Amino acid sequence: MFTALFQTQKTAVSVVVFIATFFAVLAIGRWMKRRLGVRFGVLFQLFCLTLALYTAALVYGLNINWRHHFGAALILLSATVVVALIDRYLWDFYFEKKRLTVIPRFPRQIGALIIFFIALLLVLSVGYHAGAGLSVLLSGSGILAIVLGFATQNLLGGIIAGMSLQMSKPYRVGDWLQVGERFAEVMEINWRSTRLRTNDAIYLDIPNNEIVRQTIINLHYPQQLHAMRISVGVEYGAAPNRVKDSLMRATLQAEGVIHDPQPKIYLKEFGDFAVVYEIKFWMGNHAAFNDITDAIRTNIWYEFKRQKLTIPFPIRTLERQRKPITPPHDEHDKARFILQNEPLFQCLSEEQIESLIEQANVVHFGRGERVIEEGADGQSMFILVHGSAQVSVSKNGSLIRVGALREGDCFGEMSLLTGEKRTATVRAEHDCAVLEISKPVMADLLRDSPDCLTSLSELLAQRKLETEGIVRDAAHSEEQASKEREYKASFLKRLHAFFEL
Repeated sequence: MFTALFQTQKTAVSVVVFIATFFAVLAIGRWMKRRLGVRFGVLFQLFCLTLALYTAALVYGLNINWRHHFGAALILLSATVVVALIDRYLWDFYFEKKRLTVIPRFPRQIGALIIFFIALLLVLSVGYHAGAGLSVLLSGSGILAIVLGFATQNLLGGIIAGMSLQMSKPYRVGDWLQVGERFAEVMEINWRSTRLRTNDAIYLDIPNNEIVRQTIINLHYPQQLHAMRISVGVEYGAAPNRVKDSLMRATLQAEGVIHDPQPKIYLKEFGDFAVVYEIKFWMGNHAAFNDITDAIRTNIWYEFKRQKLTIPFPIRTLERQRKPITPPHDEHDKARFILQNEPLFQCLSEEQIESLIEQANVVHFGRGERVIEEGADGQSMFILVHGSAQVSVSKNGSLIRVGALREGDCFGEMSLLTGEKRTATVRAEHDCAVLEISKPVMADLLRDSPDCLTSLSELLAQRKLETEGIVRDAAHSEEQASKEREYKASFLKRLHAFFEL
């Protein structure tokens, strides 16, 4: 009777332990799901049930063979709990939330498979004492693993390299990389490869295990601002400082070149047939690299034409004496016609006008280039022989267009005749050819024709009166005459002083 009572109590305790264990573990799982976001799934309930049965069997004292099966099932189901915890705290919390690295399903599944495989080996070796059979299984699986390893070497290498890239983040989507001799934008980073696109819209798909072996040059890290370089060869007869100034002007006028930090010009080397200069300029998004370098080289061509600098051909065997460059006949004829009809030069004879044209320089400006700039010093005037230009003045920090120049127009004469600073900015709308008359040329003509000083002072006085808005009428005739005499005397004095006559 005592034995029956004891068995009844053991059974009751085992039932209570079973129920308590099941609901306690189930409650813990639901709490972790709601509060911590751990996703256990359906197998967690089976784990709770197996754990409860195994605990109840231990309490009851059962020592039969089928208890080992419950233990094996419990170990295997425990692997599902471990996988759920790893998913939540390793993949989701550490990588995706803390490192901002999205982990796809494939690495998660590989990790879960490894955990289940370890659990299975533990069950076979400890629970069922399958040492000898397990050795055979491991040796066979080892051979199979070697075969699979060789077959999937590139795939697994790319995945591991992809995980490394996702964690270290040496580049992101939108960055520009230098890969070998190519520059390309990162379009996609997956677990096998990195896809890039060049400026020619050519896509490169480079496996991650290959790209990690190279030195990764990220042009947009830690910021998009970066420096690039281009080289230009110039004739040996050109003074280096003059060449550097020309290259600097051409570079600064190219759209897209950053002015702060300022570009730098280096004399790079003395080549076989040219002195090689290097331009270091700063830019933002590398997608504009081709456009910016095109603008710089185009500006260099026009700037060198104006400065009479030559980019030599690679010829080393023969050097011939070149004839002086003279203006083309059509530009020569246009300039003569313009000067003959310009009031500023009506005091000159035809021979003097011809001499003026021969001594003046025909210079070329490309579309968008500044011919003169407001506020700059100037000792020359220009005659627009070919093309068109726009005139603008600075107001409240912005340029306001105030006029346009066409073929035959003259500009910059006040700076030539009086040494005043430029009062407006003139920018070429299209490719332009202008005849530039410098101070020395004009000084020689005025020394030969002193009567022109009086004519020029009268003309400058009239233009100043027109600028001030003084209209000739009866009411203001005395004021007009007084102002005109004052301005004429002032300009005559300034002409004598400026040209040292």
